[in-house]
Amino acid sequence: MKILVIGGTRFFGIHMVNELLAKGHNVTIATRGNRSDVFGNRVNRIIIERTNEQSMKTLSSSHYDVVIDKIAYCSNDIKYGMETVHCDKYIHMSSTAVYEPKHMNTVESDFDGVSKELVWCDRTDFSYGEIKRQAECALWQKYRDRNWIAVRYPFVVGKDDYTKRLAFYVEHTMKSIPMDIDNLNSQMGFIRSDEAGKFMAFLVEQDIRGAINGSSEGTISIREIIEYVEKKTGTKAVVDKTGAKAPYNGESQYSINTEKAGALGFRFSVLQDWIYKLLDYYIQRVN
Repeated sequence: MKILVIGGTRFFGIHMVNELLAKGHNVTIATRGNRSDVFGNRVNRIIIERTNEQSMKTLSSSHYDVVIDKIAYCSNDIKYGMETVHCDKYIHMSSTAVYEPKHMNTVESDFDGVSKELVWCDRTDFSYGEIKRQAECALWQKYRDRNWIAVRYPFVVGKDDYTKRLAFYVEHTMKSIPMDIDNLNSQMGFIRSDEAGKFMAFLVEQDIRGAINGSSEGTISIREIIEYVEKKTGTKAVVDKTGAKAPYNGESQYSINTEKAGALGFRFSVLQDWIYKLLDYYIQRVN
């Protein structure tokens, strides 16, 4: 297939593009060109500014079987993509942040992008969760008749996680740096970066439309993460309101239902099978 990837040059986008190439697809990546990538001569490249409508029009000269839009954050981003890029299928990188709020066994129908008022907005107009909701509202309301998929992930983590959010808890625990944590006992879901990329590539060949969740099976709490690090390293976490604000603060207790993905034949890993190995990696990095 002829596939256009908007973004995709870092984190799980790299896993996704590598998987697409391994499957034999003809891949073009469209980015600002500010960052070198690892793909060499295996991909074609186009320079764009994702938030500029005129710049996005440079993508209109070709037709693609599939467009994977990794960096559409708001409703205007969706409009610039859908109005300028010609494709048979559009895959939007959404987020479980669209759920208001997430809860245990969160399913795709828990967010209604049809009834919520659509506001044409830019990335800085609202909170992250709201701009992602508005991006999906644009798909559900303005482009309902188009062939699109909105992929919803919780926190993506891995050795290549540039956000260092999970690593925050490891480092602060090991160095006894005070942390302000407001959800110690909330069970939360995660997805590993390589699986996040592979699932996006998997969806290229699937005949589905609408929203779909992706997540590792199972949950873990911040308390369990910290207690593992404490036991492994002999250190003691300092949880104090005067400490640094923890990156996962404000997250409610939740799990992500992936039965829809399972019905397509994709099986996500079990969180408990790999999360402690990842924590071990972060521990080694601190040491």
